[in-house]
Amino acid sequence: MSARKNGILMPISALPGSYGIGCFSKEAYEFVDALEAAGQAYWQILPLGPTGYGDSPYQSFSTFAGNPYFIDLMPLIKEGLLTESECDDADFGADPCCIDYEKLYNNRFNILSLAYFRAKALGAFESEEFKTFCEKEQHWLPDYALFMAIKDHHGGRSWQLWEPNLRFRVPEALAEQEETLHDQIEYYRFLQFLFSYQWRKLKSYANEKGIDIIGDIPIYVAYDSADTWAEPDLFRLDEANLPRAVAGCPPDAFSPTGQLWGNPLYAWGRHKKSGYAWWVKRVEHCFDIYDMVRIDHFRGFDEYYAIPYGDKTAENGRWMPGPGMDVFNAIRERLGDVPIIAEDLGFLTDTVRALLKESGYPGMKVLQFAFDSREESDYLPHNYGRNCVVYTGTHDNDTTVGWFKELAADDKQLAVDYLNITDSPEEKVNWDFIALAMRSVADICIIPLQDVLSLGSEARINTPSTLGGNWAWRMKEGALTEEMLAKLKRLTRITGRMR
Repeated sequence: MSARKNGILMPISALPGSYGIGCFSKEAYEFVDALEAAGQAYWQILPLGPTGYGDSPYQSFSTFAGNPYFIDLMPLIKEGLLTESECDDADFGADPCCIDYEKLYNNRFNILSLAYFRAKALGAFESEEFKTFCEKEQHWLPDYALFMAIKDHHGGRSWQLWEPNLRFRVPEALAEQEETLHDQIEYYRFLQFLFSYQWRKLKSYANEKGIDIIGDIPIYVAYDSADTWAEPDLFRLDEANLPRAVAGCPPDAFSPTGQLWGNPLYAWGRHKKSGYAWWVKRVEHCFDIYDMVRIDHFRGFDEYYAIPYGDKTAENGRWMPGPGMDVFNAIRERLGDVPIIAEDLGFLTDTVRALLKESGYPGMKVLQFAFDSREESDYLPHNYGRNCVVYTGTHDNDTTVGWFKELAADDKQLAVDYLNITDSPEEKVNWDFIALAMRSVADICIIPLQDVLSLGSEARINTPSTLGGNWAWRMKEGALTEEMLAKLKRLTRITGRMR
């Protein structure tokens, strides 16, 4: 079997279907069928964690938990835990191609709460299946469920605003909350049970069809998360459990003031003393639910950018040394040589390149970064080695159609010349770039679905360093046609990437 493979990048949230957001519904299974029909080997998704403020999957309330929005309501209707009218009457937003997160937040949890109380009345939580799940996930589930229950009790406020005995996890105070908020805690366990059951069923279906799932693990966790609250010693926090500095990126092509992510930074010295136990457990969890994992912001393991807490931009940060190969050696020692993709985009130093080489992980090549008429680029396909993953663009890029439309004249001419486009460069340019990516020597080629659909900037997933309007795009029902799949399959075959 050829080592060359092809896949599609498509967030779960962007799938079509009822009830406001893509989920583990019949449309997800139909998408797997479409991938199989097109000869694809991978379905790459975005992080599956529960989204918080800003709706970003890279700022989650837990690195281990799943997003309750992705729970398909139809099985709950069939099991009698919900009625069809209850789901149909809920306002999840009017536009089937755009996610309304405010309406989802205000209505989806109410619907799921109805299902919880009905399941409880039926004795669902006495089942061996539920008990086994809770026992298996004991290393994170109790803290997460308690965290979310307390957060709800405090009107959604960040844990830094809770009373001190809860903020600092005084055992007596936590025990009191566990008793007082028992139903709410059990509710969050129930949601994670449903999520896990439905996701594993979908993943098994994909695997049976020859499709591997590429998951995505953000390098950092959110400050307002169960992870930071439960184990503050793993992060660079002060005596009040506030960050000493936060994560981000310096000024670059995406933003003249840099990217201020706001995540707490790791206390790498403490991680090292534990043999990187938390990181090993985190990656182990990923490989329990994915087949391959993309680690976001790989550069942060070589050096990480520390921005003073309270700064409004990322301009005053400084680079600090990361753990290097130590953390990956610990992962290998415990888990073996698991398949990891290193997101090594941005300005790369010699030390980052050395770390990538020593790790043996494939890095990423993005065609939209290749066409700078001022200089030669490592992202031009003739500079690739085989051990890499090529993309036309990522979730942080515009679609190829939208990007090409706004490309500077000299850069656009370079792209036209490189691809030897003889017809109008605006026509089907997305397929020119898809073909270029597939023809490259890269072992893995991943194409965002929007490029297969020939969509413009209206289908962009995320614009870094902007608030609002991100993570909201959904595919229109029926947009992925048999003609598109046949074209994708033919390109996959003639470039030697068939499964």
